[in-house]
Amino acid sequence: MWCARHYIQEDAFALLLADDLIQATTPCLKQMVQAYSEEDGNMAAVIDVPKNEANRYGVLDISTQLGQKVRAKAVVEKPDEAVAPSSTAIIGRYILRTSIFEPLGFKKQGAGGEIQLTDSLQTMLGANVPLTGFRFQGDRYDCGTKVGWLQANLALAAADPELRPYLESVMTTLKIPMAV
Repeated sequence: MWCARHYIQEDAFALLLADDLIQATTPCLKQMVQAYSEEDGNMAAVIDVPKNEANRYGVLDISTQLGQKVRAKAVVEKPDEAVAPSSTAIIGRYILRTSIFEPLGFKKQGAGGEIQLTDSLQTMLGANVPLTGFRFQGDRYDCGTKVGWLQANLALAAADPELRPYLESVMTTLKIPMAV
């Protein structure tokens, strides 16, 4: 994202992380764009995760909720389960203000010794730029894990009229029952 900053011509832009696959009737980003307003500041797609998985995500400390939107008062990158402020986790879909590049430019290392987008979002919260979580409609698969990658492939194949017969054949050959 940092390397592309000079190409961004608008006040806000979308960022999609490739390890999150979202299967939805209306694409997640389209849902976000339709729901977005300038008062939302930065927006991130969010899901609820089990508390013991909070250490894999940026987690919101929520101040208010209105419909599909939640307003964050803070965001913590990869917190331990015991200190996670909620179970509302950011996944790889964002609408970001271009001002995000200022705190990113500090190149301060965060969790895992990496420069974290979450830390820059927290910095912007401190400068009164809101962070809104958006609860989208659809199914999310974490393709950054073996199980998530497998789930995504199976779900997409099952939903594709061309691929479903092949999937059923493979499942039959492997003697794995397939729910209808």
